[in-house]
Amino acid sequence: MLKYFTAALVITFAANMAPAKAEEKALVEFKMMTPETALELARATLADCQKRGYQIAVTVVDRFGNVQVTLRDRFAGAHTPDTARRKAWTAVSFRTDTLAMEELIRNKELTSGVRHVAGALMIGGGVPVQAGGSIVGGVGVSGAPGGKADDDCARVGIEAIADKLAF
Repeated sequence: MLKYFTAALVITFAANMAPAKAEEKALVEFKMMTPETALELARATLADCQKRGYQIAVTVVDRFGNVQVTLRDRFAGAHTPDTARRKAWTAVSFRTDTLAMEELIRNKELTSGVRHVAGALMIGGGVPVQAGGSIVGGVGVSGAPGGKADDDCARVGIEAIADKLAF
């Protein structure tokens, strides 16, 4: 009888310990840009495009594609804020820049069906923001003359906050 009681006690003890370990593994940790960092990124991106003479909109999204900041220059087209948002969302969602995706589609190296993903916009100007090997957000630019110019401004903006992304 004592043998069964001891076995039951050991099983009960083990069963009570298992959830603690399972709970630890059930949670994840991640890093995101603060609203202040996202705003700094947007401002640096806008400033670079202004220096080049471009009227643009810039959107910064978090790692999940939710908008953190949108800035629109005074003469940027009415369509540019939404286009910038979609580019930023696409860069985060597909974990690559939209200029590269545009090129892959043009060269038929990426199935053209991917262009039909709701909300995705695979033209240059969307760039994921990375820190420590993880995506922490994305930036999208619209309004410069072509996707390459949008992409260039976005990359200058990311470079402006690079010291804040190091961890």
